[in-house]
Amino acid sequence: MDDAQLLEAFEACTLPFEEWTHRAHVRVAYLYATRFPYAEALPRMRAGIKAYNKATDTPEELERGYHETITVAFMRLVCHALREEGPFESSDEFCNTCARMLKKGVLLDYYSKERLISLEAKHNFVEPDLQSLPEV
Repeated sequence: MDDAQLLEAFEACTLPFEEWTHRAHVRVAYLYATRFPYAEALPRMRAGIKAYNKATDTPEELERGYHETITVAFMRLVCHALREEGPFESSDEFCNTCARMLKKGVLLDYYSKERLISLEAKHNFVEPDLQSLPEV
C-alpha cells in the first residue's frame, strides 16, 4: 500500500485491522510529520488513532488501546529522525532507513518498563526517566 492509500484508509478508518501494525503506526506518524508542523501532526495522530480504535472496537485496557505517552514519544522520535536523516521518498523508505523506529522496545532506551506501562503514562504524557527524548 502506498503512502496516499495508507493515509486515506487510516483516516477513513477502513484500514484492515490486521494491517494496523507497528510499522503502519510509524508510517502514518512519518506522513503527518512531513505534512504538518509537530504541533499539528501530534493532535492529528492522536485523534486518528482514537478514531481508528473506536471504529475497530479496540478495547481500552492497560496494554491495549490508545496510549498517550507512546504516541507522543514516537511522534517526537519520528520528527527528530526526519529532521536529522531526511528527507525520504516515502514512509517505507523512512522505515527502512530508520529501522530503529520499528522496534517497539526503542522506548525502553528512554523509559523504564514500569513507567511506560503505568496507567498514568497511558492517559497522560509522562517524561522519560532514563534519558530525555529529542526535542522537536
